[in-house]
Order: sequence, then C-alpha cells, then structure tokens
Amino acid sequence: MASGTEAVDFLVVGSGSGLDVANAVANRDQSVAVVEKDPLGGTCLNRGCIPSKRLLYHATVRQTIDRAEAFGIHADVTGVDFAEIVRDVNDDVSGSAESIRRGLRSSNHHTLFEGMGQFVDDHTIEIVDGKDAGERIRAETILLAAGSRPSIPDIEGIEDVPYLTSREALQLEAPPGHLVIIGGGYVGAELAHFFGTFGSDVTIVGRRPRLLPHADEPVGISFTERFRDRFDVHVGYEAVSVSSGDERSSSGDDSSADAGAITVDARPYSPAWNDASELDDVTVTGDTLLVAAGRRPNSDTLALDVPGVETDEQGFVETDEYLRTTADDVWALGDIVGEYLLKHNANHEARTVVRNVLRDELDPIDYTAMPYAVFASPEVAGVGTTEQALIAADREYATTTYDYADTARGTAMNAEGFVRVLIDPDGTILGCHIVGPDAASLIQEVVVAMKAGSGTVHDIRESVHIHPALPEVVDRAFSSQFVLAGHDHDHSHDHNHSHGDGHEQDHSHGDDHEQDHSHGDGHDHHHGHGTDHDHGHDHDHGQRGDERGPEADSG
Repeated sequence: MASGTEAVDFLVVGSGSGLDVANAVANRDQSVAVVEKDPLGGTCLNRGCIPSKRLLYHATVRQTIDRAEAFGIHADVTGVDFAEIVRDVNDDVSGSAESIRRGLRSSNHHTLFEGMGQFVDDHTIEIVDGKDAGERIRAETILLAAGSRPSIPDIEGIEDVPYLTSREALQLEAPPGHLVIIGGGYVGAELAHFFGTFGSDVTIVGRRPRLLPHADEPVGISFTERFRDRFDVHVGYEAVSVSSGDERSSSGDDSSADAGAITVDARPYSPAWNDASELDDVTVTGDTLLVAAGRRPNSDTLALDVPGVETDEQGFVETDEYLRTTADDVWALGDIVGEYLLKHNANHEARTVVRNVLRDELDPIDYTAMPYAVFASPEVAGVGTTEQALIAADREYATTTYDYADTARGTAMNAEGFVRVLIDPDGTILGCHIVGPDAASLIQEVVVAMKAGSGTVHDIRESVHIHPALPEVVDRAFSSQFVLAGHDHDHSHDHNHSHGDGHEQDHSHGDDHEQDHSHGDGHDHHHGHGTDHDHGHDHDHGQRGDERGPEADSG
C-alpha cells in the first residue's frame, strides 16, 4: 500500500443512488469512502428530476389558470416572478446537497473525498482533481455509481456557438424569446413544455418520425400531434450544422441574420421516411439553443482499464445479473450501467447491490415492470413492452384503447388522452401506455399488478375502483374488448393514429440523437457476462443491513 493511502472497507464513486448502498454498509459498522466531483446527491437532486419536476409544476399551475375560461372561470395572470421561481428551486436544491455534504463530513463511518476519482490499481482510487486532489483510497469493495452527462452530437459548428444542456437550462432566470431544441426525447419535451408555457416560442428538431420515439407508437404520435398545436415541430429531420448570426453575416450566408441569433440547418433523416428524396432541407433560427440529445456514461473519467472493468461500445459498464462488473469485487449501478436511465431504476439497483454486498447468497436484478413518465403537457407514462416491439418480434398479442373523455371524471376535466393496453392472448399484461392528465400516477396500479400481482388483466378488473375518479379510465381499458393482433392479424386498434405524412413507421430503438439503453419490454435483462467468471472469495457479510440512510441530514 502506498504511503498516505487511506484504507476502507467500501468505496463508492458517486453520491446519488450509490449513497444508499454506502449508508447500508456504514450501518454495519464498516468504514466507507464516498468520492464525488460534483455537488452531493447526484444528477437527480442537483440537475435532473428534482429541480426539473419542481419547475414543471409551476407550468402546470400556469396552464390550469390559462384553461379556466373553459370552465366558466374568468382569470388573468397579472405577472410571473420567473427569476424568483428558478432561484427558489435551485437554492433549495443547493441546500439539500450541502446538507448531505455536512452529514457525510460529520459521520463516524463515512469519509468524503471531493474531486474526480480514477483507478491507479485494482482496488485503489486516486483523486486527480478537486478539493482532495492527490488523496488515495484503497477499498476491499468498490461500487461505480458515477452517473452520466449530456451527450453532444457531432454537428458542424456546435462548438463555435453558445448552447445549453438541461443542466444550464434549469438555471435560466428568464425564458428565452425563441428556444430551438435539438432532440425530441423526454428531456427536450419537458423543457419545451416548461419554457413554452411561460412565453417562449419553441422549435424542436428531431430525427425520428415522432417525438418520444421510444414510447408506444400511438402514444408518441398523439403526443407529437398535441405538441404541433403548441410548437414548431420538425420530426424526421437531422441537425447537420449550427451557426450564429455573427458567423452567417461575416460569411455572407445571411445578411439579415441578427447578431446573437442561432441558426440550425437540418436535412431529412432518411431512416425516418418512406422516401426522403423529394423533401426540402429545413432552417430554423432562435436566440437560444438547447441540446437535448441523450446522455453518455461517465465511465471514461475513471480509468477503468486499470482494474479491467469492461464497457460496451457506448461506454456503459458491463455487469452480470447481480450487478458485478468484470473486475473482482467491483460493482456498478445506475446511469453508468445504462439499463434504464431513470432515478427509480437506480434506486432499485441499489437495493439489489445492498443485498448482494451484505449477504452470502446473491440475488439477480429483476427489471420486470420498470415504468417511465414524461412530465410534459400532455403527460405520458408507460410500463412494459410497446406495440412496435411486439410487431418486430412477430408476436401474437391483443390490444385495446380507452379514452379519458369516456369516463365521468375525464368529462368533468375536459381531459384529452387515452389508455392503451397490450396483453398476451392468455391475459398476461405485456404493456400499458397512457397519454393524458396524471398519467404518471395512473400507471402505478399497472406496475403493481405486473410486479407484485398475478400479472394478468384480472388484477385490474377485479379491483374496485372509486367512482367517479380518474383511475376508472385504467379500469375500463382493462375491462374493454381486446382486439387480437400480431402474426397475420390486423395491427389496427381502436384509434386511427395513421402517420399520413410519409413517415416510415419506425420500429428501431434509436431516436433523435438520443442513445436509449432501456429495453422497455418488462423482462429481465443483463449484459450477458453470466456468472462463470471468478469474482474472488466469498465473504461472510451476515444479514441485510439497515437501508434507511446515514446520519447525514439530507433533508
């Protein structure tokens, strides 16, 4: 061991969901090191789901007021303290991160190392920059939970113009005049909704045939149509170059370009169309550019070649079904693994790692019924497989769709949207997809049925639903007549969501620049290492530890 190297029982790189594992280990009176280069709490707390969903709720309130006229209520918005809203949210987030930091610093079992960590041998991490640069920590067991960061696509001129990622967008204290978004996934959709609600003109450029391309196809089509009513949407177009007004004026490309304006040139993306040969290119201009083109893992910052931790071609850490990496006593979870880039998935993986680190008997990770939600307007949520995946697999299935408007509560709310259900002919639930108010809440009973119930339509049908409450739309969807599809059966369903615009019905797993790593089919998956490589000696970890968290006052 090198001089000055601190020895601990357990080390985690990252302080998001990985901190849950560290806390469980610390509660067993083991020594724990936490390595973090950013504010404590991880992406979700500091620059992801917590600040974004808090800000988005302000948009929900504003939209409620804007819709009041439809209910005979005359209301006007006399002002919005936009800067104060953003500052309040970010100040609260910063306070929570600092609270976690104070808790770790005062803990008898945790040692916090602030800075970027890299492997220098199989079980030693060195802090290579930041407050604790030069410190080394050696641990018997290491957990990689270092997360991900926004991915910037290779677009001509992108490095020569100012642009935002989701991180900076959540800190803007004034809505842009005209926001141009590259990317049509959930991040771009949510931020388009937020800024659009507070007055920004919004243009979206996405290369897939529809927004939210990984959603069930009819849901994605409906969402795209609704967004077209609000924004300038160019789906099926790939951004190929970006320039500023100053650059275009000096080069003579556009003498009318305003100084500071950002222009995006896009061309038809051939895989998204039946025939793109007759389509024109598109040029859009705004004053602010947001790049929302997916995320990439932070594995390239860790020197993983030193311990022999393997990654896939996109940089995601390879694990087996127990979340062990290819290096002895090195585990991984969360975005850096890339199974589902969702906070609740990372929390789920953390619970599995806790069990496996603290017990002799290993439990495989179970990804059954992993839900997702998009907090835009309309709201979207889903769980399980999609219809396009079933068609691609040539699998027989049955489907039905039920409208919000056909329920008492939906009528009272003037609600638009629907619930789609996909089942096996034997009644097993394969997927459920919702677009409409409270979709993220409505999907949860389907998740419970698929994960903890029998996994069949009977779990929903036999449950008593309050009348006249909104969950009746889920009850009625599952109680409706299903239409058999798949194989040689008709693939149509109750709603005619035809493309009608020459778009290819895309069944691929890509989207507009986003690298999606979720399987989305409700079945167990792992990265294929199996269990045949040697992970070293078994350790007697005893029973499962207390997972309630540390003495950190995380708030």
